[in-house]
Amino acid sequence: MGEVMREEDPRAVLEAAIQRSGEDYSSLSRLIGRNAAYIQQFIKRGVPRRLAEEDRRQLSRYLSIPEEKLGGPRQPVATVATAEGSRTRGSDLVLVPRLDIRASAGHGAATDNERPVARLGFHPGWLREVTGGSPAGLSMIRVSGDSMSPTLADGDEILVDGTDAAERLRDGIYVLRVDDGLVVKRLAINPAARSITIVSDNPAYPTWPDRDPAEIELIGRAVWVGRRIA
Repeated sequence: MGEVMREEDPRAVLEAAIQRSGEDYSSLSRLIGRNAAYIQQFIKRGVPRRLAEEDRRQLSRYLSIPEEKLGGPRQPVATVATAEGSRTRGSDLVLVPRLDIRASAGHGAATDNERPVARLGFHPGWLREVTGGSPAGLSMIRVSGDSMSPTLADGDEILVDGTDAAERLRDGIYVLRVDDGLVVKRLAINPAARSITIVSDNPAYPTWPDRDPAEIELIGRAVWVGRRIA
């Protein structure tokens, strides 16, 4: 059995903040790039005994909890320089994992290393506007190939919402798993026939019409793209 939590215990503070936010254990675990049971185990079983520094910092920012209440040291107020050169209080950021994989705009890209290689900071309000919901299932992956040109180009970074997949399926651009690889394609839904057409925006590549939705493994919906301007 887990230890009894005191009010000032970081686990009790975190659980109270989760209840206020309307989030759940698994969504916050995914937010920090951990397995779905990680936060529940920390709160209920005390495993790990302390949050890792990066996990603690990200939860602090996302849930608006002072980091010291989660077991960390007192943090100074952050400031950032604006375009005009004045200084203002820094915005809390949600750190989205950038995965060491590519979604192929062409043939499927191998997915052997689905692990974060970096975490990119986004303002939580902007993320909610882009995704229309919680940022807990977001990740950044790189596009490889030109089958989705001109919409997506080789080397583009796309923001993928893993919570926006089969249950909310609609026309749009999605990352799919095909034969142990990932592809990014446009999906066109035919509700009457209950089928999906998989489209490459580049007309030089084939279209796969009238596919059974049960045969398609959706990873998530592409909701934003960033690219370097040559």
